[in-house]
Amino acid sequence: MEWRKWYLDAILVPLALVLMLCYHIYLFFVVRTHPFSTILGINSRGRRIWISAMIKENQKMNILAVQTLRNIVMGATLMATTCVLLCAGLAAVISSTYSIKKPLNDAVYGAHGDIAIAVKYLTILTIFIFSFFSHSLAIRLLNQVGILVNIPHLDSNPSGEFYLTSEYVSELFEKGILLNTVGNRLFYAGFSLMLWIFGPILVLLSVLVMVFVLYHLDFVSSSSNKEKQRIGDCRRASDLPSGGDA
Repeated sequence: MEWRKWYLDAILVPLALVLMLCYHIYLFFVVRTHPFSTILGINSRGRRIWISAMIKENQKMNILAVQTLRNIVMGATLMATTCVLLCAGLAAVISSTYSIKKPLNDAVYGAHGDIAIAVKYLTILTIFIFSFFSHSLAIRLLNQVGILVNIPHLDSNPSGEFYLTSEYVSELFEKGILLNTVGNRLFYAGFSLMLWIFGPILVLLSVLVMVFVLYHLDFVSSSSNKEKQRIGDCRRASDLPSGGDA
């Protein structure tokens, strides 16, 4: 009898989480092996070039660098604040005895007893806590990048000893962006899990839609790859000497 109440939750929700995890493992693998077939890999390369340009043209570009980093930090701060507010609301619901803890008992598929409700809210709360943790670490690293990127002549060290280089700042910047991305993806997963309150079927449907949308946002389309290949071939052809000059 107890299994009849839990079997949908025990099958569909882990399946949805595994699907989300497998997609991001595949995305990580593609970014590592074929970075320019993904938006993340292309943007990573662009950020490294941007950091190098900001350091070389420090006197001209320092305001642009500070404003750009400030905008990124403001976005991460907004997400971290939202996670804290959601965690506070979920904690208040868990600790209360209000009837919202048992919504639509007769209409919800899956388990909806006291233990099930506690598991649902605690799972969602844990996801948002980790999202806040990722965003807060990202803010810390991005603030440090904002300081280091404005040091003039970062790579010039008369003694020849390593202390600060543009590569180090780029690595710091990439770690901050990675943590910000992880926080965002955990936030998306938390919103899908919030539908678990109304049943596990909605969780699976939400994750399927989310993976479909993220796939089209994370990967470069085949037409774009063909266009890049065509442009590269044209550039290589233009570099060759023409037959009439022989």
